[in-house]
Amino acid sequence: MKYLVTGAAGFIGFHVAKRLCEAGHQVVGIDNLNDYYDVNLKLARLKELAPLSLFSFQKLDLADREGIETLFAKEKFDRVIHLAAQAGVRYSIDNPMAYADSNMVGHLTILEGCRHNNVEHLVYASSSSIYGLNNKVPFATTDSVAHPISLYAATKKSNELMSHTYSHLYDIPTTGLRFFTVYGPWGRPDMALFKFAKKIVAGDSIDVYNNGDMRRDFTYIDDIVEGIIRIQNVVPEKDASWQVETGSVAKSSAPYRVYNIGNGNPVKLMSFIESLEQSLSIKAKKNFMPMQAGDVYQTYADVSDLFEVTGYKPSMDVAKGVDNFVHWYRSFYQV
Repeated sequence: MKYLVTGAAGFIGFHVAKRLCEAGHQVVGIDNLNDYYDVNLKLARLKELAPLSLFSFQKLDLADREGIETLFAKEKFDRVIHLAAQAGVRYSIDNPMAYADSNMVGHLTILEGCRHNNVEHLVYASSSSIYGLNNKVPFATTDSVAHPISLYAATKKSNELMSHTYSHLYDIPTTGLRFFTVYGPWGRPDMALFKFAKKIVAGDSIDVYNNGDMRRDFTYIDDIVEGIIRIQNVVPEKDASWQVETGSVAKSSAPYRVYNIGNGNPVKLMSFIESLEQSLSIKAKKNFMPMQAGDVYQTYADVSDLFEVTGYKPSMDVAKGVDNFVHWYRSFYQV
């Protein structure tokens, strides 16, 4: 098959593109290579992909309507895995317009490309952040997500709404995946594990929010990729018996589905830090701070519906996953 993977120079996109090529699929990757974090890391990921004969790359911004339209018309993709977005809860407070361009306009250009080119399945990245003020755990796709507390989360909920509209109007099968705190080798420098490792190695103190009283459903990258690969083979179908009044909000009469994709086993932030300290063999200096605006106390994924249709079940132990990251980090940065 021929795939478009957006955000191919990003953390998850890089791993997905690599996995698809290794399975014998042709992959076209796009990324705008913006400077939200170190571009050299993105270029290093692309360098890893370059030797794969089935992979090709094009620098392209999602908000470039003509560029995306031309790409779809030329390449005639069978399936699209749309992972590109302006990421980060906290950054959305400082630079909201970047999220409108990338996450809103960008998602629409992908939907339009799928609409006009008979793409058989669009899988796209949503986020656990959309659960917002929901205090019920574990978070289930049947829960209300009407009260996000960051603009980033709001754009991801909007992506789900836009996708449903296109599934309903044009019969485009769409699957949204609500990711829960992904970590591992080649990770993003703006995420906790990467930031902590960098500061601990440098001898600097780390900022620990809510005085360390937080829990996260940390999910290892290989487990995430396995879930993506499995679910892209489960193409949603129409369900004529589904009704708004009685049906799950994660399903529809249209070929539309939403799933959580996470570990299903939240870990205390302090335990996560302890695993990192053990892997680095360095004790962290901790700067305890109050909760940040837009952040949530706990994330916890109910992945039972994803398991039901794919058999997906994360297997990586957090301590081992952190150790794998540290091994990569020391090798990549020569520290």
